[in-house]
Amino acid sequence: MRYLAPLAALATIAAVPVHAVDPATETTHVVEEGETLNGIANRARVPAAVIAAANGLQEPYAVRLGQELVIPRQRSHQVREGETGLSIARRYGVPFANIAIANRLEEPHEVRTGQVLIIPAVLKAPQRVATRERPYFRAPHDGKIMLDFALRPDGGGHDGLDYAANAGDMVRAAASGTVVFAGAEAERFGRMVVIDHGQGWRSVYGHLERITVATGDVVKTGERVGIAGDAGDAERVELHFELRHAGRPVDPAPLLASES
Repeated sequence: MRYLAPLAALATIAAVPVHAVDPATETTHVVEEGETLNGIANRARVPAAVIAAANGLQEPYAVRLGQELVIPRQRSHQVREGETGLSIARRYGVPFANIAIANRLEEPHEVRTGQVLIIPAVLKAPQRVATRERPYFRAPHDGKIMLDFALRPDGGGHDGLDYAANAGDMVRAAASGTVVFAGAEAERFGRMVVIDHGQGWRSVYGHLERITVATGDVVKTGERVGIAGDAGDAERVELHFELRHAGRPVDPAPLLASES
C-alpha cells in the first residue's frame, strides 16, 4: 500500500524555495523578491563591498528583483615544482599582474615551490549606473576644515580640503571603491592613498602617518584607509583630501554637504 502525504504537507513542501545552486559556491546570483545585498553577501560568504564593486553598485547598494549579480570568488593554488607565475596565470585565465597584486609579490615577481597563491576572480567590467552621476561621498574626517578648495584658472592654488587632525586619528574612505595607490609621494604628501570610485571619480588622502590599506584592496565607505599625520610638507598633523573627476580637481565641499 502506497503512503500518500496529506495535502497540507505537500503545500508546505511546495512553499519552500529551492536554490538550484548552493549560495556558498554560486558565481552569479539572480535577485529574488525581498533580498538585500547584505543578505546575499552573507549567504554567499563574500563581503558585500566586494560584490558591490564587481557589479558597479553605488551606495545605498540597492538591488532590484531579477537583477543578475556577479559573485566574485577567489581560489588558491599551491605552486608545484617547475611552475612559473605566467604558467599559473595561463592555467586560471587570470592576468599575472592581478595575481602579483593579490599576493603582494615584489619584483621580479618570482614564485617558489610550495607557496600558496591567492587566485583573484576576474570580474566583468562594472555596469554604469544611470541613476547616479557620481558616487555617494562622505567626509573622510570629522576635524575642522583649515583650508578650503581655491583653485585658480591657471591651475595654481589649493586643489582640495585640509582637515585639522590629531595624531592617531582615523582617516576614512569617502566612498566605496578600489585602492589604486598606497605609498610614498615625494613632492607634497609624504604618504598618500588614492581610491578609484568608478565613473571617472577618484579621491586622494595625503600627509598620512601610516597607511592601512594596500593597492588593489576593495574598501567601503567609512572604512579606515590610514592614520592622520604630518608627512610631506605638512606643518602640523592634518589630512589633505581631494576629489578628482576625469583627472581634474573638483571642490569636495558642496558634494559632501549635498549628501549630508
